[in-house]
Amino acid sequence: MRNLKLLRTRECQASQVFGSPQGFSLRVDRGTLLISSEYGIVELDPLTQEVTNEISLTAEGFLPEDGSGRIVGIEDLPDQESVCVATATGDVILCHLNTNQLECVGSVDSGLTVMSWSPDQELVLLATGQQTLILMTREFEPIMENQIHQDDFGEGEFITVGWGKKETQFHGSAGKQAAHAKPVKEEEVAAGARKIRVWSREFVLQSTSEPVPGLEQGLAWKPSGSLVASSQDKANKHDVVFFEKNGLLHGDFTLPFQKGRVKVNELLWNSDSMVLAVWLEDLKNEINSQPKTYVQLWTTGNYHWYLKQSLHFGSSEDSRIVSLAWDPETPYRLHILCHQWLYLCYDWQWSTDRSTGEGANDSAGVAVIDGDKVLLTTFRHAVIRHSLQYGYGDKDSSTVKNGAVDGSGSKDPIGVPQLEKSYRINLSAKEERIPLWLRLVTWVQDDLFLAASQGPLPGHTSIHHLKLSSAEEACVVTSSPVTVDGDIISLSCNPKTKVVALQLSDGRVMKYLWASETPTVVPWLNSSGSAVRFPSPCMQVVQAVIGGQDTIFGLTDRCRFFINDAEAASNVTSFIIHDEFLLVTTHSHTCRCLPLKNTSLKALQAALGNASIPDNETLRKIERGSRIITIVSQDTKVILQVPRGNLETIHHRALVLAQVRKWLDGIQFKEAFECMRKLRINLNLLYDHNPKVFLDHVETFIKQVDSVNYINLFLTELKEEDFTKTMYPPLELSDAPERLKSDGKKVDLICDAMRTAMEKINAPKYCLSILTSHVKKSPPELGTALQGIRELREQSSEHTGSNSVEEALKYLLYLVDVGELYDHSLGTYDFDLVLMVAEKSQKDPKEYLPFLNQLKKMEHNYQRYSIDKHLKRYPKALGHLSKCGPEHFPELLNLVKDQSLYKEALKLYPPDTQEFKAISDAYGEYLIQKHLAEEAGLIFFRCGAFQKALDAFQISGNWKQVLCAAAELHYTEDKLASLARTIAGKCIEKRKFGDAAVLLEQYAKDYEEAILILLEGTAWEEALRLIYKYNRADIVETNVKPALLEAQRNHLAFLETHKVTFSRHQKRLSVVRKLKEQARNELQDLEAPHGPESDLFSDASSMVTASEASSKYSHSNSRISARSSKNRRKAERKKHSLKEGSPLEDVALLEALGEIVQSIDSLKGEVHSLLKYLVLFGYDGQAQELQQAFQETLHSVEHSLPEIWSPALQPFPASPVLGPSSTANSITAAYNQQKWTTPAVQDPELFIPPKLNRSIQWKLSLLQ
Repeated sequence: MRNLKLLRTRECQASQVFGSPQGFSLRVDRGTLLISSEYGIVELDPLTQEVTNEISLTAEGFLPEDGSGRIVGIEDLPDQESVCVATATGDVILCHLNTNQLECVGSVDSGLTVMSWSPDQELVLLATGQQTLILMTREFEPIMENQIHQDDFGEGEFITVGWGKKETQFHGSAGKQAAHAKPVKEEEVAAGARKIRVWSREFVLQSTSEPVPGLEQGLAWKPSGSLVASSQDKANKHDVVFFEKNGLLHGDFTLPFQKGRVKVNELLWNSDSMVLAVWLEDLKNEINSQPKTYVQLWTTGNYHWYLKQSLHFGSSEDSRIVSLAWDPETPYRLHILCHQWLYLCYDWQWSTDRSTGEGANDSAGVAVIDGDKVLLTTFRHAVIRHSLQYGYGDKDSSTVKNGAVDGSGSKDPIGVPQLEKSYRINLSAKEERIPLWLRLVTWVQDDLFLAASQGPLPGHTSIHHLKLSSAEEACVVTSSPVTVDGDIISLSCNPKTKVVALQLSDGRVMKYLWASETPTVVPWLNSSGSAVRFPSPCMQVVQAVIGGQDTIFGLTDRCRFFINDAEAASNVTSFIIHDEFLLVTTHSHTCRCLPLKNTSLKALQAALGNASIPDNETLRKIERGSRIITIVSQDTKVILQVPRGNLETIHHRALVLAQVRKWLDGIQFKEAFECMRKLRINLNLLYDHNPKVFLDHVETFIKQVDSVNYINLFLTELKEEDFTKTMYPPLELSDAPERLKSDGKKVDLICDAMRTAMEKINAPKYCLSILTSHVKKSPPELGTALQGIRELREQSSEHTGSNSVEEALKYLLYLVDVGELYDHSLGTYDFDLVLMVAEKSQKDPKEYLPFLNQLKKMEHNYQRYSIDKHLKRYPKALGHLSKCGPEHFPELLNLVKDQSLYKEALKLYPPDTQEFKAISDAYGEYLIQKHLAEEAGLIFFRCGAFQKALDAFQISGNWKQVLCAAAELHYTEDKLASLARTIAGKCIEKRKFGDAAVLLEQYAKDYEEAILILLEGTAWEEALRLIYKYNRADIVETNVKPALLEAQRNHLAFLETHKVTFSRHQKRLSVVRKLKEQARNELQDLEAPHGPESDLFSDASSMVTASEASSKYSHSNSRISARSSKNRRKAERKKHSLKEGSPLEDVALLEALGEIVQSIDSLKGEVHSLLKYLVLFGYDGQAQELQQAFQETLHSVEHSLPEIWSPALQPFPASPVLGPSSTANSITAAYNQQKWTTPAVQDPELFIPPKLNRSIQWKLSLLQ
């Protein structure tokens, strides 16, 4: 879908040159031409139009002085700074261009007809007058000489796979006579037939084609090496034919001329094998004595050959072509040399001629030139290649030259364009001498075109205004108001602003003020006020307005993409501007769609230059090598063409969502719904885009969609997820509409709103959709849906368009599982509805009919109880069963016990009933089983079961409630005292000495036992209170004082033991740490085997790092994780072993030291109480001794804490310290420090020093 656009034309005609040109070679490094004539070689500079060098070949006798000599080949050799020339007399001459010295490197007596060099200039082939071929190296050393005409086929000769004799083989359409035909010899082939022979670089014959009648002399090997092109004059047409390297024919196309009118002089492929140039010439006859010459440019696409350009040279002698050649470095540059030393240079480039209209009426047309036809495809209607063809002019000779597409698009989107009028441009004789004098035709107004041509001076360009006249002669009025210093290679017009941008060959971008009274050209300025200049010339230039400023985009043939003068990307293969988006295809086989609305140039350049792949809707994968052809305006179609020529339509997600959002903003729900349904966009976006607008226009949505199936589809796709935050987030935060604040669920909200609107519009019509709205809610309202079906059944069928009950039920079965719907229908207690559902399902009547018949025979409440129990709706079943009378209470109690419905059951009966007590009794037993004895006691106590309440409270340990229950049971004093002693014993076991003393004193009436219990529990204060309450001072001497002294001795022994243990552990910890530090230092020095030079160490080395050594123990115990918690605790204790030499001995010592500190600190309150009563009874010495010992122990412990739990012991973070200021050395040091200092344990609290309670004032000032 591309055309060859002419970028520029260069014209040069040398003057005062003797002789006539015969051929030329390009001197690419200098940009000059080496032209051969009958007298020598002339070097011509096209830029200055001057002859820079002349080399005569007549002075030394290589060419005759009478002008009859002929040069058959000329080749520039840039590495030798010389040119190789072959004459018809057989001389091969090397001309040194710097010194103009001539060197004859070889001579052939029989003369030469052709000299041809290989593309890499390593080999040269000469054809002699004796029909031989000579192959030589670049140093002109002969390799081999072969005859052109040979009998052998070559190394690639085909293998015959037939069998038997020729007389017995099948000969197809040739008939039986072919079996007796004699082989045709080469000399017997009809006149005019030719063969094509292919040799290898070693000059070995590879293949020979069959004799081809009418094969002409033109021969061109495709640079890609796949085909050889030639021409063939057939019986009724003139074709260009292609041969494979094995000599077989491979395709052809017909030249657009009548039989016998032209001959093909030469065929030439350009360097990238994309364009085939055919040089043709009219045959001389009596009528046509002055033949014309033509150069046609052919391209192929999808196995069809297109005639893209045809250069018509006149019949005058000075315009007749002498030679032509493609540029070896610039693929689409064609050089042509004519008689009278006229040199023409044409630069071509691919372009896509598409309509640029932005309205809905634009047909998205793309025009393709094919000879005298314009092939037009309107992609808005169908994606078909060349759906319309329009012929113009004489089909035998005329070819479409240039094309311009109007920006307004077609006015009638479905009408077929018709040719209304044609206009003729009158050119002068000088202008007509040069084919394609006008180029870059651009449509700016309905009656005005702009075009460019070569200016009056070299390197200048004239801009022409082509005004369509309104007169009957239908001519074009031309004017040239402006001449630009430079070669214009592109003209682009913004269809919106009508701004025209010019691009010069040096990359400068100019703005052409064509609408002013005096048209002028001014530099194109960017936002900073500087002139815009592309770093490289761009082949495609497009304008757009970004941020209120005219911006120019350019794409080079090297895939460099520029925005103004800044390179935004270097991998763009094609691009196009569509409404508010920029679409680009890249070498990574993706199509990116970037928004232009509410963006800046910097943001756009940053998005294009970002190497990371964006994870949003702007990116889409495409087929390798695809390029953008066009985009349908106000639609979602993007037309791509793959390298093989096929057209593909994609709907880019960004374009689709942008268009859907526009439709939703415009309350065009139908268009949005159909697009989303077709392109598989989640329909939740209809609501999530703007919930408030959707809820306000629910009726409009239903009326526009107007399809029950579509509404059902929308309802079934609803999800609680907000798709504007997950799947389809807006590209710009400013584009996000204000969210609707609602406490309800999204799906329920939509279903309720839709159902209300449908019931208001036409409930019978939208019956199925109403059912869907019930089913889709969370939880599903299946009962309400079934109720609706029951109401529908009760209604008469007089309403037109109403759904039948069977259809509604069938649809409901499609939405809901049949078993679930059957259960819900059974839960309505409507047996007719149950039968309808069962009949529509695939249930066996033998399964449900007996069950339904049995239910019908039951009493009403018991029937509902049975149904609810069957449906496992036990709370409802319990309610129905409670109404069935006392005779069913045992069944109710069993149901309560089976389903643990005690709370629900208690609500069904008054507290003073026997049923309430029975249920409470069962509830209490249930709570006791659940180890909730205290709550069970409350239930028992409330229902009057005081004995069970007493037992429950006794189990829970609540002795006060036990005594309350005993009071309710009217216990005697002896029985109550016995109960109190029993409870007191349990309290003593739990070390609740105060509670036990209260029970013994107040309820067992045994104050002496109570005093002894208090002394045992060191409750000195409470014990003295009871002693003096009952006036038993003798107990002080017999029990209190001995108990105080015993407690003092025990505390001293305890402190001494812990002090010794603490000191021993502390010393051992210091030793262990020193040993580990020494081992770490040694291992750190030997860690090199794990570093970059690990290959220098033995693989059998047994050295390991400290981290590896510390992890051995944990690895060996990895299997313990699957054991019980008891075993895991045992393993933990084993892991933290105090045994000397254990892997984690230091951790175990820390743990033991922490426990000692905590146990000593916890004695402060107890020691304080003991000191007071030692002083009270005159034991000052013992009290002072205890206080001194305790104070020394605390001081020793507090002094040792910083040494044991040093700051360096604190656990390090999981990762090394990183940041912008970090270096490689600092990160390595932090990592090593972490590795060598952090123990491999899972208890980080062990490394935190224990906190001492300093708020307790335990010392007595009396003893200081």
